[in-house]
Amino acid sequence: MDNSTLMHGTARIEQALQALGEILSARQQEIAIVLIGGAALNLLGFVQRPTRDVDILAFGAAPGAFPPLPIIEPPTPMPASLIDGIRLVAGELRLTADWLNTGPALQWKQGLPPGLEARVHWRRYGALTVGLVDRYDLIFFKLYAAADATGPQSRHYQDLFRLNPNRTEIEAAVRWVTEQDPTPSFAEVVDRVVNYLASDLAAYE
Repeated sequence: MDNSTLMHGTARIEQALQALGEILSARQQEIAIVLIGGAALNLLGFVQRPTRDVDILAFGAAPGAFPPLPIIEPPTPMPASLIDGIRLVAGELRLTADWLNTGPALQWKQGLPPGLEARVHWRRYGALTVGLVDRYDLIFFKLYAAADATGPQSRHYQDLFRLNPNRTEIEAAVRWVTEQDPTPSFAEVVDRVVNYLASDLAAYE
């Protein structure tokens, strides 16, 4: 992949979101989205690393309000104004055509961590309202992703490590993750990830 298409850290992600919000403002179109993954981790200050895209988990049902609650499953397709804005920003900033996408929205079919909506952190970028999934919920999602990855060197495990979860948080995340996939083989993988954390995190007590 062309390195120029990556978003290198918080400033670049915010530049893309601000540009999109200004396009929506010019068209008098309010949109509210909730982000997950690397972009959320960058914007919340837990990591500073490149990310290929910005992942939408949910939409805000009341985009003209602040916060635009409740959150809802992303529509398919996304609003035409948003799709067009994404395309324009991609061209302007040399990003991939799908730099903002709803790939993680499939999680709605399996369920979200309990209470996630109340913990979302909201920001404004022009007419674009952006919610960031809270650290607590990111631990759940990153544990799930790390269990599907290739070991402690994976990006997802490294992100989970940087979230510095404590024992109570990990135990809650394990319960939720193993509900998503109740097979014994998956539970064994989750246990291995937790054991890696137990040895890697000095704060895991």
